[in-house]
Amino acid sequence: MMIVVGLMSGTSVDGIDAAAIAVSGTEADLQVDLLAGETYPYPPELRDKILAVCGGRAISMMELGMLDDAIAFQFANAAQKIQAQQPKADLIGSHGQTVYHRPPSQDRLGYSLQLGRGDLIARLTGIKTICNFRAVDLALGGEGAPLVPKIDACLLSHPTKSRAVQNIGGIGNVTFLPPNQLSDWKDRVWGWDTGPGNALIDLAVSHLSDGSQTYDRDGQWAAGGTPDRQLITKWLEQDFFRQSPPKSTGRELFGQDYFTRCWQDMEQNNLKDSDRLATLTELTVASIIDSYQRFLPQMPDEILLCGGGARNLYLRQRLQAELTSAQINTTDEVGIDGNFKEAIAFAILAYWRVLAITGNLPQVTGASKPALLGEIHLVE
Repeated sequence: MMIVVGLMSGTSVDGIDAAAIAVSGTEADLQVDLLAGETYPYPPELRDKILAVCGGRAISMMELGMLDDAIAFQFANAAQKIQAQQPKADLIGSHGQTVYHRPPSQDRLGYSLQLGRGDLIARLTGIKTICNFRAVDLALGGEGAPLVPKIDACLLSHPTKSRAVQNIGGIGNVTFLPPNQLSDWKDRVWGWDTGPGNALIDLAVSHLSDGSQTYDRDGQWAAGGTPDRQLITKWLEQDFFRQSPPKSTGRELFGQDYFTRCWQDMEQNNLKDSDRLATLTELTVASIIDSYQRFLPQMPDEILLCGGGARNLYLRQRLQAELTSAQINTTDEVGIDGNFKEAIAFAILAYWRVLAITGNLPQVTGASKPALLGEIHLVE
């Protein structure tokens, strides 16, 4: 058994999710026990800087270095705090903070930049740290994302049910798990980014509240509105939604510029505030459903939600209303805390790295082969 801390901050940039886990086994016999989980918000000024860079603001190399250090300090602090009531960890797996993601194209490899230096985290905590998980998959021609499907397969597959594990963070992504009693089920695991999750909704809430709110609690604001389905149909014509997997995306596509165009469309249609939130929420719902209908080999028997969007009751109700053939639950209901599932995943990827177990699934990312993921930073 090994105690590992996983650290993750996603495209919502709402804070650092830290999970301390006890983990044993390898793949088929992987066992995980969540010892502690907590989200540590960024200081507001640092969050604003990160969001500005994610939005395309140009900075100098000196500013980039300072931002990299500042994020690493916050990650190290989160790792130390989560261990306060736990035994000292053997290992840290840090995803870092993505500030730029460029999927591969026909003429060039993909590129993805996560800030929060692993070498500095290792030095500050005194614990071996694994970071930069996406680089090798990208070098092998892959998307570098999503990297969680293999872990989903180990922890969440079912003998007789097909499952879709739908993460709704700033960006949405899905893992499709066929029944694991099938002889070739591992080769049929699939996954990709489905499009916007909470990112556009959060931008709208921040805009409408002059920054006093950052998300629509339980979807209450959107629940009071009526979505503009004509606009949703128009927005779904965006090329990304029609692109076949493997595929990944981020704020580079579904960020401030995209939000501004959606906002202008809604202004032209004279939507009231609650209607705007209902429409953006329905875009997330519609993009998930459209993605399933286009690309899944079959509609799943069960959908397991995780991430911040799983707590949006209105969004969940809308998904269930449209996907009547599938039972919608959360990963919490099958033993994996959905608030910390991504942090748990990067703890497991770090654990696999030191055991020399590959972490990516080529059929998911498009990489040419399975690979060991992550750079190891030792403590001197």
